Amino acid sequence: MKSPVFLTRVVLRNYKSIGGCDVRLHPLTYLVGPNGSGKSNFLDALHLVRDALVGSLDNALSERGGLAEVRRRSSGHPTHFGIRLEFVLPDDGRDAYFAFNVGALKNGGYEVQNEECGIGRKGRGPFYSIERGSVKKCSEGTFPAITADRLALVAVSGMAAFRPVFDALVSMGFYNLNPKLMRDLQKPQDGRLLRPVGENVVSVIGHLERNAPDQIQVIGEYLQTVVPMVHGFERKAIGPMETLEFRQEMAGSAHPWRFLAQSMSDGTLRALGVLTALFQTNRDFSPTIVGIEEPETALHPAASAALRDALTRASKSVQIIVTSHSPDLLDDRDIDPDSLFSVISEGGETKIAPIDAASRNAMREHLFSAGELLRLNQLVPDPVVIESQGQSQSDLFGAILE
Repeated sequence: MKSPVFLTRVVLRNYKSIGGCDVRLHPLTYLVGPNGSGKSNFLDALHLVRDALVGSLDNALSERGGLAEVRRRSSGHPTHFGIRLEFVLPDDGRDAYFAFNVGALKNGGYEVQNEECGIGRKGRGPFYSIERGSVKKCSEGTFPAITADRLALVAVSGMAAFRPVFDALVSMGFYNLNPKLMRDLQKPQDGRLLRPVGENVVSVIGHLERNAPDQIQVIGEYLQTVVPMVHGFERKAIGPMETLEFRQEMAGSAHPWRFLAQSMSDGTLRALGVLTALFQTNRDFSPTIVGIEEPETALHPAASAALRDALTRASKSVQIIVTSHSPDLLDDRDIDPDSLFSVISEGGETKIAPIDAASRNAMREHLFSAGELLRLNQLVPDPVVIESQGQSQSDLFGAILE
């Protein structure tokens, strides 16, 4: 069976509160830590890559308040931030990487100081290296015009050699769902990939109804487990707009009543959004990765087991990253301890590392669940890894090592 893992490694440097991290991802990865520890900043770094490729780097930075709000603030006054992603191309299984750093200019602007992309180990395949808008190395005979204020991968996406990298990275999905926008009437949109706050959820449901009715059934079964009174849902057109219609059991009625999304609770809509994000894969389109911020938000603790089961089931076909601080969601002694990363903030700087050896052993021996350790405040990062991160920084550039 094909592995669902797309992103194998993420290296960040000076991104928001993250001074530096080097994380190896799993089919299902939990980032666990208190509010304000910086869990969301890790996902946002990945989201910035997608935004910069779909739109532009300038728009991606502007949506986050500009470069000054993205690069980490510290006594050292860093003037740049950097991101390196290592991944497996979904079509043919080749290893690839994409890395860049962005630095400030004296006039208040910014530039892409360096950018690299390579396919295949040790450069055995297409590659390029850019420095401040100039091509330094390239495997291809021609290269499109580029500028220092944009990512070159956008320009080279028209080349067959690099198109698989571009397509894979723009197929990443990241979610912090907003029930209010899901509740509003929506204009028909592209329904292949759910958008970040669920603003096209109706179109996605419609797309799945046409292309993957089995996925609609899975979503419906999990939704009824989370919200027992809901017996189904479907896309409904209202003039030039569209919304969702739910079937809900009502006392004294032989048949379920029908309610539009405007009448449904935040918890129901958010649960539907999370499940749609997890099971949106179909014959027409598959996201390369799904990242969800605190999927347990607005759900009753009793629904945690169903949500956890949905995360596990979805991770067999698509890579999942979840941020959470919920002991209920993690209250399962079968969770793989290697899939857990502890996120803490020390002196305003985010540290991300696997959980410590004692916690891993306790989980492997089924003495405690991750949720129980979290309640005891014992789900802590491995101090050896934290110390090594402070002593050295992982390289952003260079071919993947064998």
